[in-house]
Amino acid sequence: MTADRIRILLCDDHAVVRAGLLALLGSEPDIEVIGEAGSGEEAVALTARLTPDVVLMDLQLGSGIDGVEATRRISTGTGTHVLVLTTYDTDADITRAIEAGATGYLLKAERPEELFAAIRSAAQGRTTLSPPVASRVMARMRAPRPTLTDRERDILGQLSRGLGNRDIARALFISEATVKTHLGRIYDKLGVDTRAGAVAVAKEQRLLS
Repeated sequence: MTADRIRILLCDDHAVVRAGLLALLGSEPDIEVIGEAGSGEEAVALTARLTPDVVLMDLQLGSGIDGVEATRRISTGTGTHVLVLTTYDTDADITRAIEAGATGYLLKAERPEELFAAIRSAAQGRTTLSPPVASRVMARMRAPRPTLTDRERDILGQLSRGLGNRDIARALFISEATVKTHLGRIYDKLGVDTRAGAVAVAKEQRLLS
């Protein structure tokens, strides 16, 4: 960060959204947009080349790597902070983004003043969460850990290794139908609806041995 300006890279697959953010951020004298990316891969490449202070990162980016994976690569390979700016606020999305190294998580419905403040906080490495996101995080921390059966833990463990249903069935000597049934129960208990979400929540709550 320069003495008087925070250097920003925008990453959103919608050109209209990027144009709106560009115009909005242009009103702040201490914020400078130095680049735009329409994909996760482009965001990673531009971050390496331009070294922005903060990347404003959407989560859903069409084809290619998503915002979570882009966040992980940027957070582990550079000194740039990532501020997620998205419309998605499910527990799984929040968990995956924070686990990937996001400094903050903001919803697009927030007022411009909240966005400006979050950018300034992110540039300093301070965490900012939209109120609905903060509420979800606190509720999850207060909630008791879900109880999984031994078989559900076995399947979750195989899932964390990246195995598909057929390979899990073979590894555990059960049918694919049984795997699907257990996965449904695991999703319900963890409050997610994707395999990646289940693994992220399981790691967060230390359900995997």
